[in-house]
Amino acid sequence: MDYTENSSNKVYLAGKIVTEPAYSHEIYGEGFHEMNIVVSRLSGQQDVLPVTISERLMDGRDFYPGGDIALYGQFRSYNKIADGRSRLMLTIFVRELAVHDPDMNPNSIELNGYVCKLPVYRTTPFKREISDILLAVNRAYNKSDYIPCIAWGRNARFVRNIAVGEKVSISGRIQSREYQKKIDDETCENKVAYEVSVNKVSLENGLGSDADADAGFDAAAAKD
Repeated sequence: MDYTENSSNKVYLAGKIVTEPAYSHEIYGEGFHEMNIVVSRLSGQQDVLPVTISERLMDGRDFYPGGDIALYGQFRSYNKIADGRSRLMLTIFVRELAVHDPDMNPNSIELNGYVCKLPVYRTTPFKREISDILLAVNRAYNKSDYIPCIAWGRNARFVRNIAVGEKVSISGRIQSREYQKKIDDETCENKVAYEVSVNKVSLENGLGSDADADAGFDAAAAKD
């Protein structure tokens, strides 16, 4: 796992394949496929997550719905034009396939990046505190990934006053979340959002906060 040693974007996932790999695109003669995998939480809920994998890593391996998969990679973003508008799309880009160690958290991510929008702090009707953060994470060739993160409880209070441009370190898990988008007065469309549910967060100066929760916690149940 040499590529992660100095990486600012590290993901480990272990779960089951949900969909057959489908051809997506080609870069410099190397083809890439997309598929969904499901990762279970300790709570019993599941996150269905998009994965992008190169033909080079797929060579000689069988990928089929219901099959096990473990991987190291990065949480990446890209822009896609749909209906004349640019949309931020997210995927887990596979860097290495692995053999799952049952002692490892099956869904973990570590990010080091810069806050690129003012955090949005709010409370739910049940008085849970939430802060939304958009993190810009640098990668090779002068590119950046824009990763939405959500913090709860004392983490939410900690990040709500972080200034744009501050460098932060975040660890947590990648989650999928279904929601409805209102199209007009009579129509709603079902959507899925992907984001990092924050477990620990710290500033470059060492100040930080973390939530007491097990590796499979539901973000809505994170403790203050």
